[in-house]
Amino acid sequence: MMVPAEKELRAVLAQFAQARIEHDVCPTGRSSRVLEDVTYTLCVMTASRTVEQALSTADLLMEQYRADREAVAAQAGEALAA
Repeated sequence: MMVPAEKELRAVLAQFAQARIEHDVCPTGRSSRVLEDVTYTLCVMTASRTVEQALSTADLLMEQYRADREAVAAQAGEALAA
């Protein structure tokens, strides 16, 4: 799987959340199509077959992005201290 950039993954997760809320509040044919489209995009980005798998994978990726940022910050701090 090609790992999506954090910015793009965050954007698709936000779109998914918005589409899910809109469809839950006022389901229409349009809201259903939007939700299907963004769900498909999220599944493709995370190489998943279901939305549940996609969200789980997205959570793991977001955690990895956070850990990577912390590691870079720690290395930068060590470099400044030396």
